[in-house]
Amino acid sequence: MSRDSIVPAPLQHLPWRVLALVAAIGGFGLIVLYSAAGGSMTPWALSQGIRFLMFIGLAIFISWAGEARLKMAALPTYAVLVLLLMAVELFGFVGGGSRRWLDLGFIRLQPSELMKPVIVLAVARFYDLLPASEIRRWSAVWPPALLIGVPALLVLVQPDLGTALMICAGGITVAFLAGLPLRLFGGAALALAAAFPIAYSLMHDYQRDRITTFLNPENDPLGTGYHIIQSKIAIGSGGVFGKGFLDGTQSHLDYLPERHTDFVFATMAEEWGLAGGVLLILAYMLVIRWGMRVAGRARSRFARLTAAGLATTIFFYVAINLMMVMGLAPVVGIPLPMVSFGGSAMMTVLICIGMLMAIDRSSRPA
Repeated sequence: MSRDSIVPAPLQHLPWRVLALVAAIGGFGLIVLYSAAGGSMTPWALSQGIRFLMFIGLAIFISWAGEARLKMAALPTYAVLVLLLMAVELFGFVGGGSRRWLDLGFIRLQPSELMKPVIVLAVARFYDLLPASEIRRWSAVWPPALLIGVPALLVLVQPDLGTALMICAGGITVAFLAGLPLRLFGGAALALAAAFPIAYSLMHDYQRDRITTFLNPENDPLGTGYHIIQSKIAIGSGGVFGKGFLDGTQSHLDYLPERHTDFVFATMAEEWGLAGGVLLILAYMLVIRWGMRVAGRARSRFARLTAAGLATTIFFYVAINLMMVMGLAPVVGIPLPMVSFGGSAMMTVLICIGMLMAIDRSSRPA
């Protein structure tokens, strides 16, 4: 008897090994949050676990959509999210000094998070419609630049620099994979470098502080540099095998700020050490590797670009957060997906995994 004959039809052709790996990452995240709360399921671990189960279900539901539905929904969904970002600017809920959410009563929706995977779909759909002969012409450049620039600017004024950069990174990655000439990216990088002094002068004070703190956190060890200094201490003090579960001092004695959100990796590394950190990073890399394999198996240009862009989006989440907590990049508020407390990043990454499963399902022989 084959495995497919005993598995319900809606659950057939799912990548169970990948889902088990994702569940392992999420489960480990619950253990870290349990410890960060001092050995309690509240206030973080329990609600995080409920959200995780909901979004895993959402990912499986999206996997039934198939490539054709993703292609059909790409540009309309993009247009709806742009309108929602405009609504955020007009009617959005203000929290933590930023206007990022729409209060719908039963939920606070953050459209900028949903834009991260949708920008990949929209730019991939554009290049799917573009004839191959046009790829080196101006008509292959300005429409995706507009597609990326409009939501990025709307998010930037919220202000949310980290999310704006993620939106740009996802869209630009798809444009690069579509075959735009390398000289365009080199020229754009030089232009950005030349414009940086102007951009720096237009930044908010806290954004400038993040850059100066990244360059020299010891300049203000009790102020703007406090987060990253305590994060480095926590990671370094864990050693190879860590201090042990529930035995972290930086987090339990409240030296480490944001120990359950942006700096959760430092909380984990203090108790689980280098060994725990390497295993967690390896788990993420295996998920990303699967996503790139889905891109390699895809049958259409749209599917290849979308799958590669979604896998790269997950990579950006992980890489930026790890660089941030280790002092290798400025602190930009990018959480560690499925480990940091909060539903936004978890939802985005599991939506990416759901769409990757949909493309993978469509790429299999009938």
